[in-house]
Amino acid sequence: MLRALGLILLAALWLSPLPELAAGSMVLHMVLHLGVTAVVPALLMPTLPVRAVGAVWLLLGALVEMLVVWAWHLPALHLWGRLTTIGFVFEQTSFFAAGMLLWAVVRAAGAFGGAVVLMATTMHMTLLGALIGLSPRPLWGEICAGHLGMTALQEQQLAGVLMAGGGGALYLVAALTRLGHAVRGQQEEWA
Repeated sequence: MLRALGLILLAALWLSPLPELAAGSMVLHMVLHLGVTAVVPALLMPTLPVRAVGAVWLLLGALVEMLVVWAWHLPALHLWGRLTTIGFVFEQTSFFAAGMLLWAVVRAAGAFGGAVVLMATTMHMTLLGALIGLSPRPLWGEICAGHLGMTALQEQQLAGVLMAGGGGALYLVAALTRLGHAVRGQQEEWA
């Protein structure tokens, strides 16, 4: 059921007018970004072909997702993804692949290992969102505004809030849920 919901959401994100509208709105771009990177992969429940995941996989999953997200927010790459079809396809594909890798590692790592990866993701997502939202000037120029009646800076600030608050909260809730399972599992072992 969750996987079907994930596929429906992915289709809605990519096949609706949202991608076209997101080219001129940082807020809509952030909605698309968070959906493709965080929400859809969490719903699709990807798995790795290995049962146990060691520290290297944990680090790799967290690092790849972080590098992809941060790289696509650098002005040159961000604008390439906004202004060209091939850039947009690469951006969306890498966001989705990084999200799938992250959630596959989280699921394979067990409750505690998955919580560690999600906490690291919470921190970097919140930091990037804060940097975007608190910037005193538009980072990507005026192309990132128009559809919502806000200036580029206002859209950027709201997008930063969505990334830090929404994205950060999503990963934090998932991390705390997994940590709760880890603690309950430990308590059961001691009882």
